[in-house]
Amino acid sequence: MDKFLLQQQVLKRLAEDLLQAEQAVRAAHETATHKENIAENKYDTLGLEAAYLATGHVRRAEAIRKALANWRQFRPRPYDVRKGIQIGALVCLVDSDDKQQHLFLGPDGGSMKLVSGTQFVQVLSSEAPLGRAILGKCEGDEVSIQVAPIRQQFEVLRVH
Repeated sequence: MDKFLLQQQVLKRLAEDLLQAEQAVRAAHETATHKENIAENKYDTLGLEAAYLATGHVRRAEAIRKALANWRQFRPRPYDVRKGIQIGALVCLVDSDDKQQHLFLGPDGGSMKLVSGTQFVQVLSSEAPLGRAILGKCEGDEVSIQVAPIRQQFEVLRVH
């Protein structure tokens, strides 16, 4: 798997998300300021609700802009066994059922699935529970996280 190509996919997806968020900001702002939505009494809250929605969309757009900036500046380094898994690592984990999952530990904007050849790759932030758990680990190490009442166990199979 090519880290550069994965990074390009992340940038493309974030750019698409930003475009959608900016369109949502404009639509919510237009709704909030439209003359037909001016409150006629204290129970007429459509304009106020649209303003709250616009504020949320503005925050989302700003978060995406920040993620874009972080990913543009990001330069994944080769895996260094002395440091263990760091941001930029491509990691293959295997669970107790021998199910493998591929992760790309990035600077921001997790929860994105990418495709590399025939493999699905989950983008993961170092702030996510699994991201924090794998930092510093090496091939062969065990990783354990608690998700609600369930403890999940993994082994680090490969790191690039």
